[in-house]
Amino acid sequence: MTRIMIVDDHPLMRRGLAITLDGEPGLSVVVQAESAEQALDADFSALDLVIADVSLPGMSGLELTKQLVVLYPHLPVLVVSRHDEGLYAERALRAGAKGYVMKHEPSETLVTAVRRVLRGGVYVSPAISDRLLMGIAGGANLAQQSPLDVLSDRELEVFELSGNGVATREIAERLHLSVKTVESYRARIKTKLGLNTAAEFMQHAVQWVTTKG
Repeated sequence: MTRIMIVDDHPLMRRGLAITLDGEPGLSVVVQAESAEQALDADFSALDLVIADVSLPGMSGLELTKQLVVLYPHLPVLVVSRHDEGLYAERALRAGAKGYVMKHEPSETLVTAVRRVLRGGVYVSPAISDRLLMGIAGGANLAQQSPLDVLSDRELEVFELSGNGVATREIAERLHLSVKTVESYRARIKTKLGLNTAAEFMQHAVQWVTTKG
């Protein structure tokens, strides 16, 4: 029996994922965690796969992935998220994840991704797979794909949500941060990207989300 951990801060999402996977032959969700910090307290020697959301309170799912890759290199991680894969799939793979699935995809897609990762493969959508192959064929590598590679995982989340027109207070609620912290992230993003005003920040964010999405 394949033993799976789910890391997601939304109880209903964890339950839905668990129901889907427990209903499949040979798959069993044995641990559920609502944060990366809680997940790191688990006995990973008894696990075969970790499924982690990108957006978690405190440490992000991508930071969790990076830690697990170092601590348990033979334990595969599959990232799930509501974020557009065009913005996050490559970053998840660079973090060490073996796949990326958007939460709105049919349950069959999740099961397909899980089984492929458990067989030692990598799962991304056909569109993202084609883009990665084109990048490789063109002589690029994953680390060179995004012009915003200077941003941290959390900064990228704030940048993407801003580009999608989400207000500061709602960003804070979605990411379990204070409004002041979100504003601090925006200030750091402006510095890293050489943007001087809030208007430049928003213009750049909207343009990037539109282009990447």
